[in-house]
Amino acid sequence: MLDPKTGLPPRFLRTPDAARFLGISIRTLEKHRTYGTGPTYRKIGGRIVYALPDLQMWVENGVRRSTIDETPCRVFPARPLTPAEKAKTPSNRQIAWGCRKDSSIPPIAAVSTR
Repeated sequence: MLDPKTGLPPRFLRTPDAARFLGISIRTLEKHRTYGTGPTYRKIGGRIVYALPDLQMWVENGVRRSTIDETPCRVFPARPLTPAEKAKTPSNRQIAWGCRKDSSIPPIAAVSTR
Protein backbone atom coordinates (compact mmCIF):
# COMPACT_ATOMS: atom_id res chain seq x y z
CA MET A 1 0.00 0.00 0.00
CA LEU A 2 2.53 2.60 -1.17
CA ASP A 3 1.65 6.14 -2.17
CA PRO A 4 2.14 6.27 -5.95
CA LYS A 5 3.44 9.86 -5.81
CA THR A 6 6.05 9.42 -3.09
CA GLY A 7 6.65 5.68 -3.04
CA LEU A 8 6.29 5.77 0.78
CA PRO A 9 3.70 4.07 2.96
CA PRO A 10 0.81 6.41 3.82
CA ARG A 11 0.75 8.08 7.23
CA PHE A 12 -3.02 8.54 7.11
CA LEU A 13 -5.80 6.55 5.47
CA ARG A 14 -9.14 7.89 4.31
CA THR A 15 -12.28 6.04 5.35
CA PRO A 16 -12.46 3.52 2.45
CA ASP A 17 -8.79 2.53 2.86
CA ALA A 18 -9.05 2.40 6.66
CA ALA A 19 -12.12 0.13 6.40
CA ARG A 20 -10.27 -2.14 3.97
CA PHE A 21 -7.25 -2.19 6.32
CA LEU A 22 -9.51 -3.25 9.23
CA GLY A 23 -11.49 -5.74 7.16
CA ILE A 24 -14.85 -4.07 7.84
CA SER A 25 -17.29 -2.22 5.60
CA ILE A 26 -17.05 1.52 5.06
CA ARG A 27 -20.51 1.94 6.58
CA THR A 28 -19.52 0.04 9.74
CA LEU A 29 -16.48 2.27 10.19
CA GLU A 30 -18.71 5.34 9.71
CA LYS A 31 -21.11 4.01 12.36
CA HIS A 32 -18.22 3.44 14.77
CA ARG A 33 -17.16 7.05 14.20
CA THR A 34 -20.72 8.31 14.78
CA TYR A 35 -21.18 6.35 18.02
CA GLY A 36 -17.68 7.03 19.34
CA THR A 37 -16.79 3.33 19.46
CA GLY A 38 -14.23 3.33 16.66
CA PRO A 39 -10.59 4.25 16.24
CA THR A 40 -9.37 7.80 16.74
CA TYR A 41 -9.72 9.90 13.61
CA ARG A 42 -8.70 13.33 12.49
CA LYS A 43 -10.68 15.85 10.49
CA ILE A 44 -8.43 17.79 8.16
CA GLY A 45 -10.47 20.35 6.29
CA GLY A 46 -13.54 18.34 5.32
CA ARG A 47 -11.69 15.03 5.16
CA ILE A 48 -11.73 12.27 7.74
CA VAL A 49 -8.40 10.46 8.06
CA TYR A 50 -7.08 7.70 10.30
CA ALA A 51 -3.46 7.28 11.40
CA LEU A 52 -2.13 3.73 10.98
CA PRO A 53 -0.97 3.45 14.63
CA ASP A 54 -4.48 4.44 15.81
CA LEU A 55 -6.05 1.72 13.66
CA GLN A 56 -3.58 -0.87 14.96
CA MET A 57 -4.19 0.17 18.60
CA TRP A 58 -7.95 -0.14 18.11
CA VAL A 59 -7.49 -3.65 16.74
CA GLU A 60 -5.20 -4.50 19.69
CA ASN A 61 -8.07 -3.79 22.09
CA GLY A 62 -9.97 -6.78 20.72
CA VAL A 63 -7.19 -9.30 21.48
CA ARG A 64 -8.38 -12.15 23.69
CA ARG A 65 -7.10 -15.64 24.55
CA SER A 66 -10.54 -17.04 25.36
CA THR A 67 -14.17 -15.99 25.58
CA ILE A 68 -13.95 -15.49 29.35
CA ASP A 69 -11.05 -13.02 29.25
CA GLU A 70 -11.69 -9.93 31.35
CA THR A 71 -9.60 -7.03 30.11
CA PRO A 72 -9.88 -3.29 30.69
CA CYS A 73 -10.46 -2.60 26.99
CA ARG A 74 -13.13 -3.69 24.61
CA VAL A 75 -13.96 -3.06 20.97
CA PHE A 76 -17.66 -2.21 21.16
CA PRO A 77 -20.12 -2.94 18.35
CA ALA A 78 -21.06 -0.13 15.96
CA ARG A 79 -24.14 1.04 17.86
CA PRO A 80 -24.91 3.52 20.64
CA LEU A 81 -23.52 2.37 23.99
CA THR A 82 -25.98 1.44 26.71
CA PRO A 83 -25.74 3.28 30.05
CA ALA A 84 -24.20 0.15 31.59
CA GLU A 85 -21.54 0.00 28.87
CA LYS A 86 -20.79 3.71 29.26
CA ALA A 87 -20.33 3.22 33.01
CA LYS A 88 -17.80 0.43 32.42
CA THR A 89 -15.65 2.37 29.97
CA PRO A 90 -12.84 4.68 31.03
CA SER A 91 -13.42 8.38 30.47
CA ASN A 92 -13.66 9.85 27.01
CA ARG A 93 -11.34 8.43 24.31
CA GLN A 94 -9.25 6.35 26.71
CA ILE A 95 -11.69 3.60 25.75
CA ALA A 96 -9.04 2.52 23.84
CA TRP A 97 -5.82 3.65 22.78
CA GLY A 98 -3.27 1.72 24.70
CA CYS A 99 -5.44 0.84 27.66
CA ARG A 100 -4.78 -2.90 27.36
CA LYS A 101 -2.64 -3.73 30.36
CA ASP A 102 -2.15 -7.47 29.85
CA SER A 103 1.42 -7.65 28.57
CA SER A 104 1.24 -11.46 28.39
CA ILE A 105 -0.69 -11.16 25.12
CA PRO A 106 1.78 -10.29 22.38
CA PRO A 107 0.82 -7.34 20.17
CA ILE A 108 -0.38 -7.96 16.64
CA ALA A 109 2.53 -7.41 14.27
CA ALA A 110 0.46 -6.63 11.19
CA VAL A 111 -3.14 -6.65 10.12
CA SER A 112 -4.00 -8.33 6.84
CA THR A 113 -5.12 -5.90 4.13
CA ARG A 114 -6.47 -8.55 1.74
